[in-house]
Amino acid sequence: MSSSVGTVSRRGLAIGLCTAVVAIAFEAMAVATAMPQAARELNGLGIYAWAFSLFSIGMLFATVASGRIADRVGPARPMLVGMGIFTVGLLIAAVAQSMLQLIAARLVQGLGSGTMSVAVYVCIAQVFHPSQRPRMFSYISTAWVLPAFVGPPVAAFLTSRFGWPSVFLAVLPLLAIASVMVVPSLLQLMRTPPARPTEPATRRPAPLWAAALAAIGAAAIQLAGQRLDVAGGVLAAVGLGLLTASLPNLMPPRFFRFSRGLPSVIVVRALIAGSFFGAEAFIPLMLVEQRGLPLVLAGGVLTLGALGWTTGSWIQSRPSLALRRDRIITVGTVSLVLGLSLAAVTAAVPQIWAGIIAVAWILGGLGMGLSMASTSLAVMTVSTVAEQGRNASSLQLGEALGASIFVGLAGSIFNTLRPDGSSAAAFGGVLATMGLVAVVSFGMSLRVGRIDNELAKS
Repeated sequence: MSSSVGTVSRRGLAIGLCTAVVAIAFEAMAVATAMPQAARELNGLGIYAWAFSLFSIGMLFATVASGRIADRVGPARPMLVGMGIFTVGLLIAAVAQSMLQLIAARLVQGLGSGTMSVAVYVCIAQVFHPSQRPRMFSYISTAWVLPAFVGPPVAAFLTSRFGWPSVFLAVLPLLAIASVMVVPSLLQLMRTPPARPTEPATRRPAPLWAAALAAIGAAAIQLAGQRLDVAGGVLAAVGLGLLTASLPNLMPPRFFRFSRGLPSVIVVRALIAGSFFGAEAFIPLMLVEQRGLPLVLAGGVLTLGALGWTTGSWIQSRPSLALRRDRIITVGTVSLVLGLSLAAVTAAVPQIWAGIIAVAWILGGLGMGLSMASTSLAVMTVSTVAEQGRNASSLQLGEALGASIFVGLAGSIFNTLRPDGSSAAAFGGVLATMGLVAVVSFGMSLRVGRIDNELAKS
């Protein structure tokens, strides 16, 4: 870090970045709650899924574009632009008079969210000392999961009292607070000449056409998982073809060989995100439909998972934790495997006490807290200054692809097993499959190779 970067208010920047992350996460949680009502009022239930798929398309494309810009001019401009785009998307949604307009607004929101997500990562890499980064990622992880506690009930209240547009407007004050905190530091960064890398970039910037193909391919696979017919098969084939053509241009060399270092870290990130979110999508449904629990208790399990996630993210940041970064990733995958295995058994054997699922999801969240922050730090540690943005976008892209693909797979498994009337087979099959994906993530974590803790390096 250059001396001029040292004049940046790290405290203000940290608060602002975390507030921006809270805004992104709250919007995601709140919109998921309010969108059914919005779709009904706008007569858009037939194209409901596009409100989420187009958000993913925008976010995936923006992560690559933001990484290119951040490597060239630093993270300040992408962060400011991302906040502006996200704000415009919220305003368009709040005044939407048709479902098509609301879907277009979600695309704009995805562009802003993806741009900000990569910029946050590069800000941490370029402004904060290596010894401060683990704690920063614990703050960021907490900011991501905090809306899980308040997002759904707040969105439900706003929707019932003021209408669904108020949910989008409610995010604007959070963005305003974030802007007040980060803009002075970002302007200082813009006045600071970009740090000249001691090592040149070894790869060309990721091409935007590849990002567009990957985004469309991921959306096609996500939609394919929602239907079990010929059209779904065609969508899946098209999506896989687009990913096959685009990913070699977006991921690090030897990615498909699962080589040690950066490629393996990104694969682990994709697998843990896919297994966790694929299971999370069905746990509340399982508790309501199979066990007859009220929705508030079923949602409470997800809150316990958020608590576990927060705990894991704080544990990985402790200086007293005498583990290398690669081993923290492995421990996280083990905890995730245990949690998903316990959840699968609970779903497959209805006679087991339903409260076991709470323990299972605490373990799953704990594993995610340990692994998600640690994979981010691992990529940061092995990346040169010239490639922080590109590698950050590869990591975010891997996570988004993993979530899209395995959530779609979980939906396909559920739709296949559900017609026989056995909820135990359907829910157990989904959770057992996600557990197997987590087992693969554990195996991949052993291929990461030695990555020292940041404190040891500093």
